[in-house]
Amino acid sequence: MADRRLQVFHAVAKHLSFTKAGEALHMTQPAVTFQIKQLEERFNTRLFDRGGGRISLTRAGELVLDYAERILGLSADLDLRVAEMTGQMSGSLLVGASTTIAEFMLPPILGEFNVRYPQVRARLTVANSEAIGNAIAAHTLDIGLVESLTSHPSLQCEVCGDDELQVICTPTHPLAKRIEVDAKSLLAYDFIAREAGSGTREVTDDYLRACGVEPDQLKTLMELASPEALKGVVATGLGCSIVSRASFEKERQLGSLVAVPLRPRLTRTLSLVYQKERFRSKVVLTFVDFARDKLRELSA
Repeated sequence: MADRRLQVFHAVAKHLSFTKAGEALHMTQPAVTFQIKQLEERFNTRLFDRGGGRISLTRAGELVLDYAERILGLSADLDLRVAEMTGQMSGSLLVGASTTIAEFMLPPILGEFNVRYPQVRARLTVANSEAIGNAIAAHTLDIGLVESLTSHPSLQCEVCGDDELQVICTPTHPLAKRIEVDAKSLLAYDFIAREAGSGTREVTDDYLRACGVEPDQLKTLMELASPEALKGVVATGLGCSIVSRASFEKERQLGSLVAVPLRPRLTRTLSLVYQKERFRSKVVLTFVDFARDKLRELSA
């Protein structure tokens, strides 16, 4: 229903590349350029500044982008509303999730949801909590599952459970014999950390400071962006780490690593994030209810 020129403009504005926009829309670059030229002629102004092999939005382009996002969002809502009136449960579902949730909690949730509603096409975006919140506010994602709360005024943040973080190490590591581990005890051992900026790293650093330990006091050997890579390094015996309990179930069953709770316990919230005011389709509302129940089961 939405003007094709707006769809093409939106893709170019988001990618800041005619080539990448064409790839995303399955169009040739000349076809993309033609659509943008038509739109610029329609408004009688340039929407992009071009130079040095790069493009950027002009002030008029920024205004058009703001309206384009709203128009495209309303067009998608219209399609969904009509489909719902005719009894269909189909359409797209754009889900965002932070790394730990995406890798260890969300797959069974999306899998079971797909079995129940096979006509719904889910697409997953993995990013940090802030990026997911911004994407939902910009209408490029329908719903987010994150490990923190958001204060964005246009978003609804619903706590659905808790996730405990624990110390992991090999069965032969000195900490493996402990019933609990306090933060200051970690200073005596080599440590494998998540990368700066990750939700796990932020929660862990805040916890350590609250316990009187500065994160840079740890004997950090390396920082890793992937929870799987982190567990693999810890399994070699190089050091210990702190990870989500939800990410550790496979290693727990295999006995390759052991987990020891921190003292005091370290927990963080699991939250669903979605638009507060905007119309939410039946697909999104159904997924919100479904994911809420499943997250509560996983954190129980």
